[in-house]
Amino acid sequence: MTDNSETIVPSRLFPRARQSADSTAKTVVHTPQTEHPAYRLAFQDTEFLLREDLRPVRFQLELLKPDLLLDEARIASTLVIYGSARIPEPAKADALLAAATDTRGRAIAERLVAKAKYYDVARELARLASRCPRDAEGRRHFVVCSGGGPSIMEAANRGAVDAGAETIGLNIVLPHEQAPNQYVTPSLSFQFHYFALRKMHFLLRARAIAVFPGGFGTFDEMFEALTLIQTGKISRLPILMFGRAFWNKVVDFEALADEGVIAHKDLALMNWVETADEAWAIIREFWGRSAEDCPCD
Repeated sequence: MTDNSETIVPSRLFPRARQSADSTAKTVVHTPQTEHPAYRLAFQDTEFLLREDLRPVRFQLELLKPDLLLDEARIASTLVIYGSARIPEPAKADALLAAATDTRGRAIAERLVAKAKYYDVARELARLASRCPRDAEGRRHFVVCSGGGPSIMEAANRGAVDAGAETIGLNIVLPHEQAPNQYVTPSLSFQFHYFALRKMHFLLRARAIAVFPGGFGTFDEMFEALTLIQTGKISRLPILMFGRAFWNKVVDFEALADEGVIAHKDLALMNWVETADEAWAIIREFWGRSAEDCPCD
């Protein structure tokens, strides 16, 4: 090599895993040895990856895959929307009432229908958040993220689509058959086996959380976020609680404080709202007065 010659240093010496996998598939010789599962490349051996011993690896994969893809999609922050999978869209409320077969069932259907307004509220909040432009580095903020299912989750993803924005769905494998709602962006639709990893991804990029009336799943997600903020594991962020009448009926937050099991100041971690405009104003005010300006200002 002379001083005037061009130096070309390769970026890598080892072949990529894809190349190795393709090469193995083309050149394999069929013998008892190569046909045995032990001979498979470890990362292509599903039976091996599903062994009990490999649970830590599966945890890591389930943490890593969505994180990498969301980074590649330039998603810097999210608005997470939690809520029931059973509250009907207003247009379908009559069908829910008609399906009730007894007095108790009709009473339950009527209460669900009374909460149908929150479908439209969640959809409008998602629309507002999805109008945020990209920042100077081309990253997207307050990208709407839901559990990817029906009802309130569908409304959240639908509102983002109304605004022409991409939207995230974090689905999970459940015993009963289910699938992501039609409004989730296909490239941002993820499926989880572990609830713990799914909840972590809800919060990793969250800069605001909207909580609509819901059941065990919504309780789990809401209290996880409140606990992490209360204990200082994550920084404070706006938690918007929709439906004060519902929440005060099913959880006596004041009683928790009066009993001394939480502090009265912990009640201030929640913001009680009824409309999308109220919630979005709180989000903008919160981040506007913080060290990092609200990207949507």
